Amino acid sequence: MPDRPAPAQTLDRITTDALALHRALRTSITDDAHALATWITETQDLADTALYLFRVLAQHTPHTTSADLLLLERVAHIAKAAQDAGAELAAALARAVENRRRRADAVSQRVVLIGPSPQQFIESATDLLDRIPALYHAIHRDRLVPPNPLTHQPH
Repeated sequence: MPDRPAPAQTLDRITTDALALHRALRTSITDDAHALATWITETQDLADTALYLFRVLAQHTPHTTSADLLLLERVAHIAKAAQDAGAELAAALARAVENRRRRADAVSQRVVLIGPSPQQFIESATDLLDRIPALYHAIHRDRLVPPNPLTHQPH
């Protein structure tokens, strides 16, 4: 059975992926349904990975110190930020499709679009993704990252 990545490696991957997604959202201002669906999937993958890490840490750490609990709290906040970003992107997708339908159904050239715009939801998602690197740095700053709990067996 292949070794599972250490928590530090998993946190590195989550943060790297969040930064890449953040850059994509900042540079590709769009309400394209396909791009939005792709970004939603990526945020869901980030959340899934963070939740997996949370489960591993919760199962294999003693939870006897405030540092153990602080690590779990920060990983939970990473998962929540990714989930919330995905929800914002889903709202952007729904709004983009609704606005497109309104334009298609419009009898005249004047179309009333409701707000917030898809772009505002995307900006909210990027703000949420900003939290992930901040939490990552806080985990490392406070030296909360444990060794790989799956390979370290007590004697």
